[in-house]
Amino acid sequence: MTAIAQESTAIPAWRRWAILFSITLATTQYAMAILVVSVVLPQMQGSLSATQDEVAWVMTFNILATAVMTPMSGWLAARFGRRRVMLGSMTGFTIATLFCGLSPNLPVLVLFRIAQGTFGAPLIPLGQAILLDSFPKHQHSMATSVFGMAVVVGPVIGPVLGGWLAEDYGWPAAFFMFLPFGAIAFVGMYVFLSDKGRQAGVTLDWTGFLTLSVAVIGLQLLLSRGQRHDWFESPEIIIEAVLALIALHLFVVHSLTARQPFLNPRLLLDRNFVIGLIIVTIYGMLNFTPMVLLPPMLQGLLGYPDSIIGLLLGLRGVGAIAGFFVAMFVSRLDPRIGMTMGFLMQVASGLHMSSFDINTTIMDVGLNSTLQGLAIGIIWVPLTVAAFATLDNRHLAEASAVYHLLRNLGSAIFISLSVTVVIISTASNYAGMTEFISEYNKVLTLPWSLGAWNMDSTKGLAALSGELGRQAALIGYINAFKGYTFASLAVLPLIALVRIPKP
Repeated sequence: MTAIAQESTAIPAWRRWAILFSITLATTQYAMAILVVSVVLPQMQGSLSATQDEVAWVMTFNILATAVMTPMSGWLAARFGRRRVMLGSMTGFTIATLFCGLSPNLPVLVLFRIAQGTFGAPLIPLGQAILLDSFPKHQHSMATSVFGMAVVVGPVIGPVLGGWLAEDYGWPAAFFMFLPFGAIAFVGMYVFLSDKGRQAGVTLDWTGFLTLSVAVIGLQLLLSRGQRHDWFESPEIIIEAVLALIALHLFVVHSLTARQPFLNPRLLLDRNFVIGLIIVTIYGMLNFTPMVLLPPMLQGLLGYPDSIIGLLLGLRGVGAIAGFFVAMFVSRLDPRIGMTMGFLMQVASGLHMSSFDINTTIMDVGLNSTLQGLAIGIIWVPLTVAAFATLDNRHLAEASAVYHLLRNLGSAIFISLSVTVVIISTASNYAGMTEFISEYNKVLTLPWSLGAWNMDSTKGLAALSGELGRQAALIGYINAFKGYTFASLAVLPLIALVRIPKP
C-alpha cells in the first residue's frame, strides 16, 4: 500500500464525511451562482437602467474570471496549501456575493461578479482533488457521486430558486440566499480540512499563465459576443480570434520548452487522463446546451409560462440526482459500462428532441428533461473515476483544474454553435418557405390548402408570416438538437479506449 493510500485510509470515516459535506456545500453554491443571474437579468436591466448588451456583462465577466482562475488552482494549492486556498476562496466568494446584492449600479455589480468568479473558481477543482485524496480508491465512486451533484445539479437549482426569490423579494435576494450556507461551509472546512498540497520552492510561470489567460479570454469573448456582432463581419470578433490563436500558440510552445511550465504537459502522457479530457469536453458540450435552447423554444414557440418552464428544468435536476445514485453502483462494475449507458441515454434524448413539433406536450418535455438529468448523473461518476484512476495523487489539483477548464470551454463552445445554428437555420428556412407563399402558386388557390390562413388582407399576410416564422424557428431548434445527438454518438468509440487499472 502506498504512503498516500495509507494516509487517506488513516482519516477517520466521520471526518471524511464531514469533509465531503463541507466541500459539497461550498461547491454547490458556486455552481448555482454561475447561472443564477440568467433568470434575473430582465429585473437587473430595469432596476439598473441598463441596455440588454450592457447587462449581459454581468454574466460574461463572471465567466471570464472563472475561466482565467480555474487553471490557477493547481499553482495556488502548491504555493499556499489546499486548506488556505479553499478557505480564502470561500471567504472571498461569500463577501463578493454579499456586495453583488448591495450593488447600487451596473459597474459595481460587474466588479463584484468578477470578484465572485475569481474567488469561487478554485472551489470545484480543488474540492475534487481533496475528496479523491481523502477517500480510498474503492470509495471514489461514492465521493464523486455526492460531489458531482453539486457540480451538475447546482446550475439547475440556482436559476429555479433564484428566480422564485427574485420574483417575491427582488433580484438582490438571488445573491443573499448564498450567505448563510457560505458561512456554514467555511466553518466546516476550517474545522475538518488539513493543510496539504503545499510544495517548497514553487514559482509561478507568468508567461504560461498570461498567454493561457489571453487565449481563454479571447475565446470566451468571441463565443459570447460573436452572434451579436455577426461573427467575423465585426472587427472586434476578428481581433479576439487573432489574439486567442496567437496566445494559444505561444502557450503551447512555451509549455513544451519551459523548465517549469504553468501546466505540466507530462500529464498528457497518462492515457486515461487524455481520453478523460476529450470525453469531459464533449460532456460539457452536452450538459448545459438544452438548458439554453429549451426555455426560449418553449416560451416563444409553444407558449409555455415561466412557471412551467422552471418546473421542467427542475425535473432535469431530479433526474441528475437519481443518476448519481445509480452511478454509485454501476461504476463498481466497470466505468465504461456507466459511461456507455449515459451517452446512449443522451443519444435517445437528442433523437426525442429532434422529433419535437408545435404540438409537443409538457409530458414529452418533462420526460426528456428527466432522461437528460439521469444521463448526466450516470456519466459523471465513472468518467471522473476513470480519468483520474491512473494519475499520481501529487498532480490531482493541477489535473482537476485542466479537467474543469475543458468542461467549461466545451459548454461555452457548443452553446454558441447551437445558438448560431438556430438563428441561421431559422433565417434560411423562413426565406425558403416564403418563396411558396405567392398568388402565382396555384396550389394555394385551392380552397382547402390554406385552411384558416388567407392572403387577402394585410392582417392575414402578417398572421401567415408569423406562423411561417414559428415553423422556421422550430426547424432551427431541431437542427441544433440533431447536432446534440451527433455529439453524443461521437463519444462512444472513445469509451472503448479507456484502460481499467487492476485493483
